[in-house]
Amino acid sequence: MSNYTTPVLLSAKDLVVEYGEQKVLQVASLSIHDGDRIGLVGKNGAGKSTFLRIISGLMEPDSGEIAQRNGLVVSFLSQEFTLDEEKTVKDNIMSGAGYIKELLDQYESLDPSSEERHILEEKIAHVDGWNLDRRLTLLTTSLDAPDSDRIVATLSGGEKRRTALCRTLIAQPDLLILDEPTNHLDTNTIEWMEKFLASWRGACIFVTHDRYFLDRIANRIVELAHGTFFSHQGNYTDYLLNKAERDSLREAGEKKRQSFLRNELDWVMRGPRARRTKAKSRLDKYFEIAGEEAPEKDINIDLIIPTPERLGNKVLELKELSVAIAGKTLVNSLSYNFEPGRRLGIVGKNGAGKTTLVRTLLGELKPAAGGIEKGERTIFNYVDQSRLILNDEETVFETIGEGSETVKFGKLTMPVWTYMRRFLFTDERTMTKVGKLSGGERSRLTLAKILKNGGNFIVLDEPTNDLDLPSLRILEEALINFDGCVVVVSHDRYFLNRVCTGILAFEGDGVTRFNEGDYDYYVEKRDADLLSSGNSVPIKEKKGDTREKKQVKKLSYHEQKELDAIEGKIMEAELELENIEKIFADPQFYEKYATQTVELNNKHDDAKKVVKSLYDRWEELENKK
Repeated sequence: MSNYTTPVLLSAKDLVVEYGEQKVLQVASLSIHDGDRIGLVGKNGAGKSTFLRIISGLMEPDSGEIAQRNGLVVSFLSQEFTLDEEKTVKDNIMSGAGYIKELLDQYESLDPSSEERHILEEKIAHVDGWNLDRRLTLLTTSLDAPDSDRIVATLSGGEKRRTALCRTLIAQPDLLILDEPTNHLDTNTIEWMEKFLASWRGACIFVTHDRYFLDRIANRIVELAHGTFFSHQGNYTDYLLNKAERDSLREAGEKKRQSFLRNELDWVMRGPRARRTKAKSRLDKYFEIAGEEAPEKDINIDLIIPTPERLGNKVLELKELSVAIAGKTLVNSLSYNFEPGRRLGIVGKNGAGKTTLVRTLLGELKPAAGGIEKGERTIFNYVDQSRLILNDEETVFETIGEGSETVKFGKLTMPVWTYMRRFLFTDERTMTKVGKLSGGERSRLTLAKILKNGGNFIVLDEPTNDLDLPSLRILEEALINFDGCVVVVSHDRYFLNRVCTGILAFEGDGVTRFNEGDYDYYVEKRDADLLSSGNSVPIKEKKGDTREKKQVKKLSYHEQKELDAIEGKIMEAELELENIEKIFADPQFYEKYATQTVELNNKHDDAKKVVKSLYDRWEELENKK
């Protein structure tokens, strides 16, 4: 069912945003409907974060307008969020529920017999305000947030982000806006977020580089390209198919235009002797089509990592390695021998010790026990989470060239311009100052600066943070074709599946587990082992319920009759729902039905509930049958 039939919560019309000569939004328009779960995609620097800031009310466009439903409650998690450093985690999270707390305070201040109190009671129930404390506990536990009484100033960057995410979700807003919500979350927490958002009652628009997240959550993908929005119904896979078709049609249209120009060129060059109306019309048509701009092609150049020095027979060997911090064992007696060509993914919960292990492998930290033997020819190149500190006053060219117009690329040299094109920088952006780059462009620049140093053993700690999808794809291809060794710490399941040939998982209490193959295969083997060992999660029963479970019976006579009739009821209910949705889809809806909006919304909600309950009952009877 298309969400275009549901009410519009917010609409952006003819937005224009320019930064100097760069046009980020060019008369761009987009409507967000109730029930939308929009994945906003596009290259770094395309204007995704700018658009999210505009619709959240934090930024004004150069021109254009934003219209939203009266009383719309919006929550926004930005990449550059701020918290009150002097307050506790709990105080910061609860500040996101200010709207609900105001309703509760008003409710408590009124006389119990007041009519206004009954109206407030309905509003509080609508936002699930009576369960605010329970929701606080659920969010902080599920998102692995820090202890509620900790002061924010003492938190790490990842802990602050999880606190900010809890603050964004606690109000259960009508419109949820998320900019890279999966950054600094481990795979288990991301999977919880997927389930949480899949059942989200309002609308949601989010930017993420996590392709599995896009596939499982989005019911609509909106691409921001060349300052314009392109909307596709369905998830990320549907979008890729639609985009391929769109690009094919665009290419076919350009070929047709060029063919027309070639066929008319001789006629135009000869020039008609008589300026008859027909000839003049034909000439005007030619110049009109010749003046059209060809569709801008996406830059798609392969990123190539410098050819590494050949590794020796011994690359890196871990012998009964133990790693500990402040007396806590993170890795206990790990033995592993790296072979040339190994691409190892390291996964586990935040704080499990993944980065600490990496720093131990590099020799930055001493092991608590055991040893590491490094081959004579092994040369590390490390891209860490914090990355390099870039000079905002330098241009991209100056940052990479470091006083030269060429860069050393393995045993060869190449122009800075050519090198930067491999990281999706146009010549114009190569001359841009670093301080004017988007977050993703800065990440690509950092990768370019580090990877040019070469090395035959590349170590990447959360490389996918802040990279856009095109950049991720070229990085994946580069790593797959790299002849040396790769170790990557990541929560991006798609990235792990594409790149890695083995997974080392932190499973708690110093226990690590190695599996050949990609991340999905590791999960499959882990779950199978848990099942065979009897450690699968049991189904919880109510306390005190010691009654023996009865065997499920077959359908009774009355249940069979109900099942026989239920398909007809479903068809009737869906027809009723469709008729209501046709009313909402009417272009003159507000002119014809302005006084009936509340009534129609209630009818629409009731009709959806009837359809859902009938389907649930049908499924229940079919399963029993």
